[in-house]
Amino acid sequence: MTTVKARVAILVSSAVLCLGAFAGPAHAARMPDAPGEPVSSSAPDVAGVPAHVDARTHSTQPVYDYAGAIRESVYVDTDLDTDSDGQTDKIAVDIVRPRETQAAGVRIPVIMDASPYYSCCGRGNEGEKKTYDENGVIQKMPLYYDNYFVPRGYAMVGVDVVGTSRSDGCGDVGGKDEIASVVAVIDWLNGRNTAHTLDGSPVTADWTNGNVGMIGKSYDGTLANGVAATGVRGLKTIVPISAISSWYDYSRSGGVPYSIDYMPWLGGYVGHDTPACDAVRADLGEQDDDETGDYTAFWAERDYVKDARKVKASVFMTHGLSDYNVQTNHFAQWWTALGQNKVPRKIWLGLEDHVDPFEFRRTEWVDELHKWFDYWLQGLQNNVMREPMATVEAAPDVWRQYPTWPAVTKAVPVPLAEGKLGALGKGTVTVTDDPSLTEDTIVATPSDVIAGRQMFLSAPLPVAIRVSGTPTVTLRIKSDSATTPVTARLIEYGQAQRYAGIRRTGTETCEGENSTFDDACYFTVEKQTEESDFGIVSRGWIDAAHSSSLSRPQPLTPGRWTTVTVPLRAQDEVIPKGRILGLAVTLSDTEWTTPNDTGASIDIDLAGSRLNLPVTAGHVAAPGKVTPIKVKITNPTQRPDLHDHLG
Repeated sequence: MTTVKARVAILVSSAVLCLGAFAGPAHAARMPDAPGEPVSSSAPDVAGVPAHVDARTHSTQPVYDYAGAIRESVYVDTDLDTDSDGQTDKIAVDIVRPRETQAAGVRIPVIMDASPYYSCCGRGNEGEKKTYDENGVIQKMPLYYDNYFVPRGYAMVGVDVVGTSRSDGCGDVGGKDEIASVVAVIDWLNGRNTAHTLDGSPVTADWTNGNVGMIGKSYDGTLANGVAATGVRGLKTIVPISAISSWYDYSRSGGVPYSIDYMPWLGGYVGHDTPACDAVRADLGEQDDDETGDYTAFWAERDYVKDARKVKASVFMTHGLSDYNVQTNHFAQWWTALGQNKVPRKIWLGLEDHVDPFEFRRTEWVDELHKWFDYWLQGLQNNVMREPMATVEAAPDVWRQYPTWPAVTKAVPVPLAEGKLGALGKGTVTVTDDPSLTEDTIVATPSDVIAGRQMFLSAPLPVAIRVSGTPTVTLRIKSDSATTPVTARLIEYGQAQRYAGIRRTGTETCEGENSTFDDACYFTVEKQTEESDFGIVSRGWIDAAHSSSLSRPQPLTPGRWTTVTVPLRAQDEVIPKGRILGLAVTLSDTEWTTPNDTGASIDIDLAGSRLNLPVTAGHVAAPGKVTPIKVKITNPTQRPDLHDHLG
């Protein structure tokens, strides 16, 4: 049996900003303190523009010497004692900033990447780690952010989150201590906290105006989400890339665990190997409620979506529509909550899985990031907030811009009949759990009768449809057990070239300036496609007893009808004319999840069940009769392995 125990491996291996007044030449752009408030549009006199700003293009320019930049390592104080040693934890912070702004008395904003991976695992596709000189001062900062932005008048700050790398303590995997350790650094940058150098001397951040932007992929982006959800003053923007918005939803789906004991495992993977930290991780395992799948206070602490009302920073998020490590429900629920709270936001959605857009759309991404940071951290009046809100990859390397996302907010109900999708049926059909069923078997013979699966097929689509949003499947069921997992897959059938991943090339591009120890050059990647007979549009899982409440499950009464809604993963996909949609319903899924309960049998009331499909146009009709579909499986589905890490 294959479980999802390495789903996070993709996470490490693949692996922002505002301005107040400058202390030097006058540049008094007023920065936003509340969501939706833009920076001041008043332009400074040319004579008062800092040296790194081009007043004509409203953009920062690479005028400062990167090789000669100030590099320093400090320790920020906290009131935490996560390893219970009687001493408050110190957080290691590494800084690269232009020497010239220090000499001129110009205070600059900060780009921050807080991470647990700087020494254990590395960042980016090339696994870069921090390196230090013989005095313990930062030499090389991973990734290109410092190479590109320091010459443009930014400081780059790399934070070792509590319990990792050179920081003290023991991490609590997305919990309040990890978040507080990053907040402490933002407080220091804003004069509200203390720090010292490696030799113990007090040090202040008098070189910054206190405006901070956080960026990062996966775990790093997750920390950005969590810190933004505290509403900490000084955090002006975040750029979360493939980031978690709720650790409950990263660990399980609707009460169905993806794997067991993931939280203590991840804490051990990135954290210090000490008895004190072993005890902290053992407590994580005690509190995670894997055996019930319930949403508890432990998970509420790690749920940033519920605190979206506190977010004061703008948000530029990006996610892969094929990401089944940090699945697409994470960006969709965070995006929706931010919108409800009028947070300024922008989104990029690629076809890719757990991949940074720096890898698959490098030039455009760096340009857009530059504009975003210039607007939110430097107060420069470019057009980034007048651009379309959403940018979506419709086909490999074909991008479309839309004024909003999702395209529709209300799903179209698509009824179910026996074997058919798009017709209102009568009577019932039965699904008997078969934990040995693989996804390849489930989708490969859609016209066959399989005891462990019910398949519903549409007629060929009369026109192309765009699925944009979060589909769900509502099922009226009668079970012979007190609970059961329910799994749903939305599939589109028809031969086509489909996205199949990325491959590193032997070609490098350089995004920024170089030093003896740190270049800005990285290998490019190529998108891979393959000819296939079908594509999975979306998947979803729920434990039936958790359908009405994740925190207070209601056991099913055997033999009594109840309604269960299976949440599928958010998607944005254009499905061409002539394709056939399939909806496959099974019970336990032992490839993608690790269910607690198996072996049930359910009846599905067809008249009370439907697919809820967010589509912009067209309709889904049932076939006159079910025509056999032949599917060739060229490569077995490659599933991410859930017990690795968030890279």
